[in-house]
Amino acid sequence: MEYGYIFIETIYGFVALFVITKVLGKTQIRQLTAFDFISALLLGELVGNALYDENVNVLHMTLAVITWGGLMYLTEFITQRFKGSRALIEGKPAIIISKGKLDREVMKKSKLDINQLQHLLRLKDVFSLRDVEFAILENDGTVSVLEKTSAQIPIRSDLNLPDKKVVLPVTLINDGEIIQDNLAEINRDEQWLEQQIKHQNIKSIKDIFYAEYQEEEPLHIQTMS
Repeated sequence: MEYGYIFIETIYGFVALFVITKVLGKTQIRQLTAFDFISALLLGELVGNALYDENVNVLHMTLAVITWGGLMYLTEFITQRFKGSRALIEGKPAIIISKGKLDREVMKKSKLDINQLQHLLRLKDVFSLRDVEFAILENDGTVSVLEKTSAQIPIRSDLNLPDKKVVLPVTLINDGEIIQDNLAEINRDEQWLEQQIKHQNIKSIKDIFYAEYQEEEPLHIQTMS
Protein backbone atom coordinates (compact mmCIF):
# COMPACT_ATOMS: atom_id res chain seq x y z
CA MET A 1 0.00 0.00 0.00
CA GLU A 2 1.42 3.39 -1.00
CA TYR A 3 2.19 5.87 1.73
CA GLY A 4 0.49 8.65 -0.20
CA TYR A 5 -2.78 6.73 -0.26
CA ILE A 6 -2.56 6.07 3.51
CA PHE A 7 -1.99 9.79 4.04
CA ILE A 8 -5.06 10.70 1.97
CA GLU A 9 -7.25 8.16 3.78
CA THR A 10 -6.02 9.42 7.16
CA ILE A 11 -6.86 13.03 6.32
CA TYR A 12 -10.22 11.96 4.94
CA GLY A 13 -11.01 9.89 8.08
CA PHE A 14 -10.08 12.83 10.31
CA VAL A 15 -12.32 15.23 8.37
CA ALA A 16 -15.20 12.72 8.31
CA LEU A 17 -15.09 12.18 12.10
CA PHE A 18 -14.83 15.94 12.65
CA VAL A 19 -17.94 16.55 10.54
CA ILE A 20 -19.89 13.78 12.29
CA THR A 21 -18.96 15.27 15.70
CA LYS A 22 -20.17 18.71 14.61
CA VAL A 23 -23.43 17.32 13.24
CA LEU A 24 -24.21 15.34 16.41
CA GLY A 25 -23.63 18.37 18.62
CA LYS A 26 -21.60 19.21 21.73
CA THR A 27 -23.93 17.35 24.09
CA GLN A 28 -22.57 14.07 22.70
CA ILE A 29 -19.22 14.97 24.25
CA ARG A 30 -20.26 16.52 27.56
CA GLN A 31 -23.08 14.08 28.28
CA LEU A 32 -21.43 10.85 27.18
CA THR A 33 -23.75 7.96 28.03
CA ALA A 34 -22.79 4.28 27.78
CA PHE A 35 -24.51 4.09 24.38
CA ASP A 36 -22.63 7.16 23.12
CA PHE A 37 -19.33 5.73 24.35
CA ILE A 38 -19.84 2.44 22.49
CA SER A 39 -20.97 4.30 19.37
CA ALA A 40 -17.87 6.48 19.38
CA LEU A 41 -15.60 3.44 19.79
CA LEU A 42 -17.25 1.59 16.92
CA LEU A 43 -17.12 4.62 14.64
CA GLY A 44 -13.42 5.08 15.38
CA GLU A 45 -12.84 1.35 14.82
CA LEU A 46 -14.55 1.49 11.41
CA VAL A 47 -12.32 4.33 10.28
CA GLY A 48 -9.19 2.78 11.82
CA ASN A 49 -9.70 -0.56 10.09
CA ALA A 50 -10.39 1.16 6.79
CA LEU A 51 -7.07 3.01 6.92
CA TYR A 52 -4.95 -0.14 7.00
CA ASP A 53 -7.07 -2.56 4.98
CA GLU A 54 -5.89 -2.72 1.37
CA ASN A 55 -9.30 -4.00 0.25
CA VAL A 56 -11.10 -0.96 1.64
CA ASN A 57 -11.04 2.29 -0.32
CA VAL A 58 -12.29 5.81 0.38
CA LEU A 59 -15.73 4.95 -0.98
CA HIS A 60 -16.10 2.10 1.50
CA MET A 61 -14.97 4.36 4.33
CA THR A 62 -17.45 7.03 3.27
CA LEU A 63 -20.30 4.53 3.29
CA ALA A 64 -19.33 3.22 6.75
CA VAL A 65 -19.02 6.70 8.27
CA ILE A 66 -22.25 8.01 6.74
CA THR A 67 -24.21 4.88 7.72
CA TRP A 68 -22.99 4.79 11.32
CA GLY A 69 -23.16 8.57 11.70
CA GLY A 70 -26.70 8.49 10.31
CA LEU A 71 -27.71 5.83 12.83
CA MET A 72 -26.29 7.90 15.69
CA TYR A 73 -28.07 11.01 14.42
CA LEU A 74 -31.33 9.05 14.06
CA THR A 75 -30.99 7.78 17.63
CA GLU A 76 -30.45 11.33 18.87
CA PHE A 77 -33.47 12.53 16.88
CA ILE A 78 -35.67 9.78 18.34
CA THR A 79 -34.70 10.61 21.91
CA GLN A 80 -35.40 14.30 21.30
CA ARG A 81 -38.75 13.68 19.58
CA PHE A 82 -40.10 10.80 21.67
CA LYS A 83 -39.59 11.22 25.39
CA GLY A 84 -40.49 7.62 26.16
CA SER A 85 -37.43 6.36 24.29
CA ARG A 86 -34.93 8.28 26.42
CA ALA A 87 -34.97 5.88 29.35
CA LEU A 88 -34.38 2.91 27.03
CA ILE A 89 -31.58 4.43 24.96
CA GLU A 90 -29.90 6.90 27.31
CA GLY A 91 -30.96 5.50 30.67
CA LYS A 92 -32.33 7.68 33.45
CA PRO A 93 -30.92 9.27 36.60
CA ALA A 94 -31.15 7.26 39.81
CA ILE A 95 -31.56 8.67 43.32
CA ILE A 96 -29.00 6.78 45.40
CA ILE A 97 -29.27 8.93 48.55
CA SER A 98 -32.66 10.30 49.57
CA LYS A 99 -33.10 12.44 52.69
CA GLY A 100 -29.69 11.31 53.91
CA LYS A 101 -30.41 7.59 53.51
CA LEU A 102 -28.64 5.28 51.08
CA ASP A 103 -30.88 3.30 48.76
CA ARG A 104 -29.23 -0.11 48.62
CA GLU A 105 -31.52 -1.53 45.94
CA VAL A 106 -30.90 1.38 43.57
CA MET A 107 -27.15 1.04 44.11
CA LYS A 108 -27.33 -2.68 43.27
CA LYS A 109 -29.29 -1.98 40.08
CA SER A 110 -26.79 0.71 39.10
CA LYS A 111 -23.83 -1.64 39.82
CA LEU A 112 -22.48 0.94 42.26
CA ASP A 113 -20.69 0.02 45.49
CA ILE A 114 -19.77 2.15 48.50
CA ASN A 115 -16.18 2.70 47.41
CA GLN A 116 -17.25 3.95 43.98
CA LEU A 117 -19.88 6.20 45.55
CA GLN A 118 -17.36 7.70 47.96
CA HIS A 119 -15.01 8.38 45.06
CA LEU A 120 -17.75 10.17 43.10
CA LEU A 121 -18.70 12.23 46.17
CA ARG A 122 -15.09 13.26 46.77
CA LEU A 123 -14.99 14.58 43.20
CA LYS A 124 -17.76 16.93 44.38
CA ASP A 125 -15.72 17.91 47.47
CA VAL A 126 -17.99 15.88 49.76
CA PHE A 127 -16.00 13.65 52.11
CA SER A 128 -18.71 12.34 54.39
CA LEU A 129 -22.01 10.64 53.57
CA ARG A 130 -23.54 12.22 56.64
CA ASP A 131 -23.33 15.61 54.87
CA VAL A 132 -25.43 14.42 51.89
CA GLU A 133 -29.18 15.07 51.76
CA PHE A 134 -29.70 13.90 48.18
CA ALA A 135 -27.38 12.29 45.62
CA ILE A 136 -28.37 11.46 42.05
CA LEU A 137 -26.41 9.15 39.76
CA GLU A 138 -26.59 10.79 36.33
CA ASN A 139 -26.67 9.05 32.94
CA ASP A 140 -23.01 9.87 32.27
CA GLY A 141 -21.86 8.22 35.53
CA THR A 142 -21.34 11.41 37.54
CA VAL A 143 -23.13 12.23 40.79
CA SER A 144 -25.11 15.38 41.53
CA VAL A 145 -25.12 16.21 45.24
CA LEU A 146 -27.32 18.33 47.48
CA GLU A 147 -25.66 18.74 50.85
CA LYS A 148 -27.50 19.09 54.12
CA THR A 149 -28.11 22.64 55.30
CA SER A 150 -25.61 22.34 58.14
CA ALA A 151 -22.88 21.34 55.70
CA GLN A 152 -23.64 24.30 53.40
CA ILE A 153 -23.24 27.02 56.05
CA PRO A 154 -19.97 28.88 55.36
CA ILE A 155 -17.61 29.73 58.20
CA ARG A 156 -17.32 33.49 58.65
CA SER A 157 -13.75 34.69 58.61
CA ASP A 158 -14.55 37.74 60.78
CA LEU A 159 -15.47 35.58 63.78
CA ASN A 160 -12.55 34.68 66.00
CA LEU A 161 -13.55 31.06 66.42
CA PRO A 162 -11.03 28.50 67.63
CA ASP A 163 -9.57 26.36 64.88
CA LYS A 164 -11.36 23.04 64.63
CA LYS A 165 -9.30 19.97 63.89
CA VAL A 166 -10.20 18.61 60.47
CA VAL A 167 -10.27 14.82 60.32
CA LEU A 168 -11.42 12.77 57.36
CA PRO A 169 -14.27 10.31 58.03
CA VAL A 170 -13.39 6.61 58.12
CA THR A 171 -15.54 3.78 56.82
CA LEU A 172 -15.80 1.04 59.45
CA ILE A 173 -18.52 -1.22 58.01
CA ASN A 174 -19.24 -1.87 54.36
CA ASP A 175 -22.12 -4.13 53.36
CA GLY A 176 -22.22 -5.98 56.67
CA GLU A 177 -18.47 -6.50 56.95
CA ILE A 178 -16.02 -4.76 59.29
CA ILE A 179 -13.05 -3.06 57.64
CA GLN A 180 -10.38 -4.15 60.08
CA ASP A 181 -7.62 -1.87 58.75
CA ASN A 182 -9.76 1.23 59.23
CA LEU A 183 -10.80 0.08 62.70
CA ALA A 184 -7.16 -0.31 63.68
CA GLU A 185 -6.36 3.09 62.17
CA ILE A 186 -8.62 4.83 64.72
CA ASN A 187 -7.24 2.65 67.53
CA ARG A 188 -10.54 0.86 68.19
CA ASP A 189 -11.56 -2.78 68.37
CA GLU A 190 -14.63 -4.85 67.50
CA GLN A 191 -15.91 -4.72 71.07
CA TRP A 192 -16.02 -0.93 70.94
CA LEU A 193 -17.76 -1.08 67.55
CA GLU A 194 -20.41 -3.49 68.82
CA GLN A 195 -21.10 -1.18 71.76
CA GLN A 196 -21.55 1.75 69.40
CA ILE A 197 -24.12 -0.04 67.25
CA LYS A 198 -26.02 -1.25 70.32
CA HIS A 199 -26.37 2.39 71.41
CA GLN A 200 -28.31 2.89 68.17
CA ASN A 201 -30.52 -0.17 68.79
CA ILE A 202 -28.95 -2.30 66.08
CA LYS A 203 -28.52 -5.96 66.98
CA SER A 204 -25.89 -7.15 64.53
CA ILE A 205 -23.14 -5.81 62.31
CA LYS A 206 -24.62 -7.96 59.52
CA ASP A 207 -27.64 -5.62 59.56
CA ILE A 208 -25.49 -2.60 58.70
CA PHE A 209 -24.97 -1.53 55.10
CA TYR A 210 -22.61 1.33 55.90
CA ALA A 211 -21.04 2.79 59.03
CA GLU A 212 -18.83 5.85 59.14
CA TYR A 213 -16.67 7.15 61.97
CA GLN A 214 -15.74 10.77 62.47
CA GLU A 215 -13.97 12.11 65.52
CA GLU A 216 -16.21 13.78 68.12
CA GLU A 217 -19.32 12.67 66.21
CA PRO A 218 -21.69 9.73 66.82
CA LEU A 219 -21.24 6.77 64.51
CA HIS A 220 -23.11 7.37 61.25
CA ILE A 221 -24.98 4.17 60.36
CA GLN A 222 -27.11 3.07 57.41
CA THR A 223 -28.89 -0.27 57.84
CA MET A 224 -29.62 -2.86 55.17
CA SER A 225 -33.34 -2.09 55.13
